[in-house]
Amino acid sequence: MAKKDHVSETPATQWLKAHRVAYTEHPYEYLEHGGALHSAEVLGQDPFTVVKTLIMQDQDAKPLVVLMHGNRKVSTKNLARQIGAKSVEPCAPEVANRHSGYLVGGTSPFGTRKTMPIYIEESILALPRICINGGRRGFLVGLDPQVCVQLLGARPVQCALAE
Repeated sequence: MAKKDHVSETPATQWLKAHRVAYTEHPYEYLEHGGALHSAEVLGQDPFTVVKTLIMQDQDAKPLVVLMHGNRKVSTKNLARQIGAKSVEPCAPEVANRHSGYLVGGTSPFGTRKTMPIYIEESILALPRICINGGRRGFLVGLDPQVCVQLLGARPVQCALAE
């Protein structure tokens, strides 16, 4: 099975290069509704280290980004409480696409169309490396999770629920 050496640039990889972030490229065969569990399985990664990028919104329809372990769900009640919102819910796919500039299934927190507050599940920051979407369906990038805090200003939260 031949591996592609390089995936064409995305807004996310352009952003990472512009900020001099070291990353590795992990292309895989995209599966509709396969999610982080599918990409982890195909790439031989632990789903706990594959981070999904979720576009959500508060009660005023203000968008926000949540970075969560691939094998966990977001407790929207816990998240809302921690960020001082009345409620938080996932955006409809077409709304998420509009906010991020990416297609759902290929959403990266890097190089988004709109600047949105970013929240990261605190336990992700304890990992030495994560795989996170690189801005295209079927394409993850491997990097140090501290990049999310240092360059994106991601705020740690505790809102993970077991899948």
